[in-house]
Amino acid sequence: MNFLPQIRLLLLPSLSLTAALTVAMAGEPPEWQLRPATSVDATGIHLDQIIADSSQQTVISLPHLQLAPAPAAGQMLTLTRAQITDLLQKTAPELATTNWRGAASIRITRRTRPLDEITLKTLLTAALQNEFVKEKGELELRFTRPWTAVSVVDEPLTVRIVDLPMLGVTPNFIVRFELRAREEILGTWQLPLAAKIWREVWVAGSHLQRGQSVLEADLVRERRDVLALRDPLVAMELDRPTLEIAENLPTGTALAVRSIRQRPVIRRGKQAEAVVRDGFMTLSVKVEALEDGLPGQTIRVRNVKSKREFRGKVQNEETIHITL
Repeated sequence: MNFLPQIRLLLLPSLSLTAALTVAMAGEPPEWQLRPATSVDATGIHLDQIIADSSQQTVISLPHLQLAPAPAAGQMLTLTRAQITDLLQKTAPELATTNWRGAASIRITRRTRPLDEITLKTLLTAALQNEFVKEKGELELRFTRPWTAVSVVDEPLTVRIVDLPMLGVTPNFIVRFELRAREEILGTWQLPLAAKIWREVWVAGSHLQRGQSVLEADLVRERRDVLALRDPLVAMELDRPTLEIAENLPTGTALAVRSIRQRPVIRRGKQAEAVVRDGFMTLSVKVEALEDGLPGQTIRVRNVKSKREFRGKVQNEETIHITL
């Protein structure tokens, strides 16, 4: 037996794999055993995917040499021995051969797998979270109609949202989306979904009364579905003495933005000094506040003696400016 080709191969590690294969074959054309069928991914059709193992390839592995682009998802490509030889002439002429065994042609398809509901839900959740929900909270989806698994290419998949209602992600909505493998569109579907967006909000730990100081109020943080709440209070700083509870709240109620307000300097029913300016003349009269008021806020007041009502701007807890 002539071991020279193998010895030469071991002594030439810097040779490319195809060149080493040529040396090992000692000038003889390689013998390829063509598979009857194979499946590939989007990176293309490679020599080692279409040729079956044979005794000549036990010493040297076939190179991962790309011969042609992969077929589109859902399509099949058939290559004959002659076509493969022509492709080898273009990409690696030293490997071209007419010494074939096995099938006369090979059927090539894309590698596939079933897309189940759990995987699709994960893809949809990620797309909606990144594009629409963002920092509003953690999105949770539920399919309101069973999903029948479909066959898709066995490659990394992404979802592109094609259409969403004007209000965006709501407790119940319909989404239209594309499924993609890299830039290849695999199909378009439409699904009805139920959604929750979880986020920590402020909640009444016990019964809260209108006018109660926020610093003294029993407030706790709880994880709630903010889609079920109206303007939930999520990020306001509540450690200011000027804040108070704006409405009566039972235990366990999630606070809304309207539930907190600045503490008024003038309360409804309280009396204050109204400074009335009429040209160069300034008058001072006693008035009763008909509304709560903050500094700079315009409220309704009533003259204590004449009972006449008018509007004035709150300066502080004792003074209201009125311009006639």
